[in-house]
Amino acid sequence: MSLNTYYTLGRSGLRVSRLALGTMTFGTEWGWGSDRETNQQLFNTYVDAGGNFFDTADLYTNGTSEIWLGEFIKERNLRDRAVIATKFTFNADPGNPNAGGNGRKNILRAVEGSLKRLNTDYIDLYILHAWDRITPAEEMMRTLDDLVRSGKVRHIGLSDTPAWYAARSQTLAEWRGYEPVCALQLEYSLVERNIEKEFVSLGTELGMGIMVWSPLGSGLLSGKYKPSQDGSMGEGRLQAMKESKNPSFQKFSDRNWKIVAELEKVANELGRSMAQVSLNWTANQPGIGSVIIGATKLHQLEDNLQSLSFQIPNELMQRLEEVSRPNPQFPYFFFDSEIQGMVNGGATVGVKPVGYHPDVLVRRE
Repeated sequence: MSLNTYYTLGRSGLRVSRLALGTMTFGTEWGWGSDRETNQQLFNTYVDAGGNFFDTADLYTNGTSEIWLGEFIKERNLRDRAVIATKFTFNADPGNPNAGGNGRKNILRAVEGSLKRLNTDYIDLYILHAWDRITPAEEMMRTLDDLVRSGKVRHIGLSDTPAWYAARSQTLAEWRGYEPVCALQLEYSLVERNIEKEFVSLGTELGMGIMVWSPLGSGLLSGKYKPSQDGSMGEGRLQAMKESKNPSFQKFSDRNWKIVAELEKVANELGRSMAQVSLNWTANQPGIGSVIIGATKLHQLEDNLQSLSFQIPNELMQRLEEVSRPNPQFPYFFFDSEIQGMVNGGATVGVKPVGYHPDVLVRRE
């Protein structure tokens, strides 16, 4: 599979691969992942396929992820070609409240650490890792804009924030002339579709491309877990983190087993792996700019890189849609076709085509 076709991320000029290489598995400090030699092989395979987009964070594997990524890029002299995305927010200094969060003091501290570990003069995409519930959007956006103006950062993004906070941040950028947010990094997969309620339309409307993390549901959709298993079997992140209180790793449920079962059937009908079908479904949903893939073994990455080389027929897409459709929630069920029919008086109201303007309509008498 070639990744030599690049797309601009959000409303920016930054050109990235549709599949990004996630580096949370660069290192074994967290109980999963792989060694340096294996990860260098994964890195080289991704680059040789044409990939240019790399995702990491300051605290991934206690800093090893950034260090190894920087070394791999330097060894192949790829800094001008590589698009590096890294993140800040989390605290590595217990007892020090200002060594984490999204305030100016921590952002300016964190960026220097990432630049040093990555062994680079600038970061292509600097991302807020998670909302801290405290820092005003004004402070955070002004600080990120200062970093862009200083040349240490090229573009900025937000991850795991409320939609209202992302909308306010982008509005502030438009109003005050700050560097705009070009990316939203969010969890999305067949087993986690809640971003469809607000974030997809938010990103499309305000120019923020969505970077998907955990497109395989922390490994649940990879094929290593099956409905017949009780959740105590299999190897991978879900097994390693089964005692974690992090909701991202709590994927064993009756609903999700039904999704896995249907995914397996669809994959068999297509002659594709479950991981390929799952990644294909995610990458081709509205608003998705790039999908982050990660692996601990070469054959996993090679399989993932084939995920965009085929199309899923409409009938099979519909089956995946139906089995994974989220339950309606307030107030979103007010926006469906039945309720909107009450708003429109029963008349059919279509969406204007792109480029519509009343002055260029051709009318027949």
